[in-house]
Amino acid sequence: MVADIAYLQQTQQQISQLETLLERQRQAYRANPMPDAGQRIQWLKSLANLLVTEQKAIIDAINSDFSNRSADETLLAEVMPSLHGVHYAAKRVKKWMKPSRRSVGMQFMPASAKVIYQPLGVVGVIVPWNYPLFLAIGPLTGALAAGNRVMIKMSESTPESARVLKQLLGKVFPEDLVAVVQGEVDVGVAFSKLPFDHLLFTGATSVGKHVMRAAAENLTPVTLELGGKSPAIVSSSVPMKDAAERIAFGKSLNAGQTCVAPDYVLVPQNRVDEFVESYRQVVQGFFPKLENNPDYTAIINERQLARLNGYLADAQARGATVVPLFPQAQGRRLPQALVLNTTDEMKIMQEEIFGPLLPVIPYQNLDQALSYINERDRPLALYFFGYDKREQDHVLAQTHSGGVCLNDTLLHVAQDDMPFGGVGPSGMGHYHGHEGFLTFSKAKGVFSKPRFNAARVIYPPYGKSLQKLVYKLFIR
Repeated sequence: MVADIAYLQQTQQQISQLETLLERQRQAYRANPMPDAGQRIQWLKSLANLLVTEQKAIIDAINSDFSNRSADETLLAEVMPSLHGVHYAAKRVKKWMKPSRRSVGMQFMPASAKVIYQPLGVVGVIVPWNYPLFLAIGPLTGALAAGNRVMIKMSESTPESARVLKQLLGKVFPEDLVAVVQGEVDVGVAFSKLPFDHLLFTGATSVGKHVMRAAAENLTPVTLELGGKSPAIVSSSVPMKDAAERIAFGKSLNAGQTCVAPDYVLVPQNRVDEFVESYRQVVQGFFPKLENNPDYTAIINERQLARLNGYLADAQARGATVVPLFPQAQGRRLPQALVLNTTDEMKIMQEEIFGPLLPVIPYQNLDQALSYINERDRPLALYFFGYDKREQDHVLAQTHSGGVCLNDTLLHVAQDDMPFGGVGPSGMGHYHGHEGFLTFSKAKGVFSKPRFNAARVIYPPYGKSLQKLVYKLFIR
């Protein structure tokens, strides 16, 4: 009882501190509502230098949270793309900030029009546990490039990453510019209810609904980066080794705990056995052993491990065939497995898997595969493996998804010059690169007239001859 009271008091104190922090950032924004390009570039350069010099601390923190996170995966999937995104923005922010000239209709002349890009103010960012660095730094980069103040809520499932990131960012940014918030679920709920000028959430679709509902109370605009069941399609003609190797990489990275990981694979009926064998060979080549293998990332915590084992148990109980690719688990290192003969009643086919389990769905022809995808929620990513250009165009035209890779997985997310975002249940809005700058800016239209005012001809009283001439000229 005493412990519960202490926890509630601590939580209330943290919530009060959130409100105070938001007000401090608001005041700092009002004091400097339009930072110049030089200031923004300096912020980004400081962020880049931090990522370079503090790599080891970041790797160690994430490894601690996961119990085993491959150091190379942290470098490849978190540090490197974060750095690239920062460098990309720093080189282009001056160009992005330039007002955009727009045309003015002849009937409104003489006049000019332009769009200026103004910082929104204070941006809130809610970070998930699966990529605690990349999914904090990516939104932070866009928000800083746009000239905003930023509050970042880290996941309660990655406390060490949150502690280290708070410490590191505190070295280069004052808290009224960039602040990292730690805390349990109650603090996260309170964070989502703050009246930010924009809120970006990355996480589960079910939680995203609550975040959007909370933001609606303040009419806070939101960007939701959610997940869903991203499919991979293997064509009838693609070399199987090519497809299996690239799908296996996408499913192996971070042990499948990636929002754009292939969630299930559609394979021609007559190639299923070929896929299973190719996939097995590739995965076992990636990881010759599971025991004490530093390259094989663990599941983040016991709760997520129990969820994934529950999917397997449910699938087997309902008649699925599970093909394990390693003999047994070690700690939270869950062996990769293929799941055959699935049905829609199985949990593994209803929920985003977010782990190293891959259902294999046979299909008769490409249109049947596309129908299978289109009958379900629109996914965050879609992967097609086939070198026939007509088939590629057919897949692109007949499906909706947040993004697409042709003959690869995951790597579209790392392209700084492309927007990243979901559609429908997999999210709304975009960020990364220029789209991130635009998301965190207010595009303000400015219409400007000189002293001479030709518009007087349309002022009341109406019925003047010049007005009738205007109607004849411009209403056709």
